[in-house]
Amino acid sequence: MNGPIVSIAKELGFEGNSFLEGLVVSIFIGGAFIGSVGSGSLVDKLGCRRTFQVDTIPLILGAIISAQAHSLDEILWGRFLVGLGIGVNTVLVPIYISEVAPTKYRGSLGTVCQICTCLGIVASLFLGIPSENDPHWWRVMLYIASVPGFALALGMQFAVDSPRWLCKAGRFHEAKEVIRDLWGSSEVNKAIDEFQSVIRSDDLDSSWLELLEEPHFRVAFIGGALFVLQQFAGINGVLYFSSLTFQDVGITSSALASFYVGLTNLGGAVCALYLMDKQGRQRLLIGSYLGMAISMFLIVSAVSLPINEELSQSLSILGTILYIFSFAIGAGPVTGLIIPELSSSRTRGKIMGFSFSVHWVCNFMVGLFFLELVERFGVAPVYASFGGVSLLAATFAYYFTVETKGRSLEEIEMSLNPNLPGRNK
Repeated sequence: MNGPIVSIAKELGFEGNSFLEGLVVSIFIGGAFIGSVGSGSLVDKLGCRRTFQVDTIPLILGAIISAQAHSLDEILWGRFLVGLGIGVNTVLVPIYISEVAPTKYRGSLGTVCQICTCLGIVASLFLGIPSENDPHWWRVMLYIASVPGFALALGMQFAVDSPRWLCKAGRFHEAKEVIRDLWGSSEVNKAIDEFQSVIRSDDLDSSWLELLEEPHFRVAFIGGALFVLQQFAGINGVLYFSSLTFQDVGITSSALASFYVGLTNLGGAVCALYLMDKQGRQRLLIGSYLGMAISMFLIVSAVSLPINEELSQSLSILGTILYIFSFAIGAGPVTGLIIPELSSSRTRGKIMGFSFSVHWVCNFMVGLFFLELVERFGVAPVYASFGGVSLLAATFAYYFTVETKGRSLEEIEMSLNPNLPGRNK
């Protein structure tokens, strides 16, 4: 919405009202929060495949309502519905990947999701370029935004349900067929035995109150804390401010600046694809946050130290690029992947729903207060605080997360839950 919001505001009659413009851009976060909270119960009852298809309804309707909007109320409702769908999807995708992927490829396939997200962002930026010259292009853009919803609804008709969810639902024959097709015949009996070692007969009816019990509370705490640290390490603030940083060195086109940012994000995600199942989640997470901290302190030095303007600008660009790359190689993809890996089969949906609801709240707060803090305190103190939070996040990852590389979800669950009879000693 960053590109076409000016045209939308002019056509719908709220041009110059920064509050309403911000509301149109950010109301989707409110929808995403509700979608994330509600997704846990949906995925428990329907499974990922059907929930994906149900979720396409707000995604499609929201995009179409936004595209044909002729009033502020209509565009707000459309954006809210899109946010609702996004909130559900952000929870569903990592759950589905973690439950369907073979153990040795789980990290890499989770990173493919991050790469495709980067490609989607770059594609949307290119779609937004004509809006600079065509005041009505935003309607075409938003109609196009409904197409992925239709593709998802159709595509999931040919996808499989998670074999773990099928076992929880008592559909063992279907689960065996899925395992045979995806993981190979030799894995069927072993996988079914592992599933049965951790599931209970009432696994489809988990309660939110169970997140207050161990070991679910520990994982929910880790999930919420990781997203708090991720957001307050400043990724959205840095992305927002990056266009101004690029302007200092003569890159005045916001689309071109965003393209460079997107390219850096994509490069980091590609590196994460290679490293995720080789170096492990915990090491990538720690290294990523240390890189982000170094980047922030580099920018702070460039802004604060008495050096010439050209060198200061170069260091600011270098710090920004290094920060985004460091985020994309670990803090971005690992956070969404490690939470479902640590979660139990019974509460995975609800823990993910809780964790992402925390994500959306923190995302909104950073977006709301970032510019005000920069205006009041300056760039250096704000970026220094981002660096401090990054160091805190690296410390948290070292002491509180456990390595999940090369272990099945059931092995991880048994190692964390002392109440399971098959727990690893």
